[in-house]
Amino acid sequence: MTAQQTTSSTAHPAPAPLFGRRTVALLVLGAAAIAAIWLWLTPPGVLGKADALGYAVCHRIVERSFHVHERPLPLCARCTGIYLGVWAGLGVFAARGRLRAARLPRVRLLAVMLLGVGLYGLDGLNSFLSVFEGYSPPYAPHNTLRLLTGTTFGLALITIVWPVFNSLLWRAPQDAPPVRSWGDLAALYALAAGGGALVLIDWPPLRAALGVISAAGVLLMFGVVGCTLMLGIARRENRCARWRDLTVPALAGLAFALLVTGAIDALRYALTGTWDGFVLP
Repeated sequence: MTAQQTTSSTAHPAPAPLFGRRTVALLVLGAAAIAAIWLWLTPPGVLGKADALGYAVCHRIVERSFHVHERPLPLCARCTGIYLGVWAGLGVFAARGRLRAARLPRVRLLAVMLLGVGLYGLDGLNSFLSVFEGYSPPYAPHNTLRLLTGTTFGLALITIVWPVFNSLLWRAPQDAPPVRSWGDLAALYALAAGGGALVLIDWPPLRAALGVISAAGVLLMFGVVGCTLMLGIARRENRCARWRDLTVPALAGLAFALLVTGAIDALRYALTGTWDGFVLP
């Protein structure tokens, strides 16, 4: 090795791994065990596993869900919209090279998105109160509107959560928001509206695929929480420099997501004795 090469290797040492081998081995074994137990105890098939994810976070009321033939989707119409909105947001961020963006949008853009959250809340309240006798709703709740308002909530959720996550994850996050202009906002809503329109097309294979994708959004959001918790507990915030540095935290996030959804599933099943959704009175 020449003197120049020696100087270069000294000036730019290889980055140390975020976690030791023992930690990684224990995490891999633990995650594999959690995944195996979760897969064993949840209903069979891809849609069955998706049902288990939906069961942890959603009422899954049959009348308030879209169906594939006679089978309700893993999530109700509103929750399907939420998690499709989350995926739509990430899709736009990725397409524009902003997956590491770590700032919230400008107030005007954020206000428009929060207006959508307000509409989501009002529609949800109207839908909930419609169950009770004596309440006269200003309009009849329906699944298309639930899907639409859920989507607006999902877009706002990922636009707020993702930059916060990035600010704790990356060594050098992008000092910019993922949504920077009215054009970006329009692209978000256009993609989300397209996903919602595909759900409304009553083509069973497509609707089933979108149902599974929306259920995977539950894993994503719980995974973000789990990943953040691991980084905080291990004091490894702002240490990731490359995407491959995210492998171990992402694995921890997946294990956390399966553990939490599995625990909620177990509790709900113990109380109800069924994997079906709640029944309206």
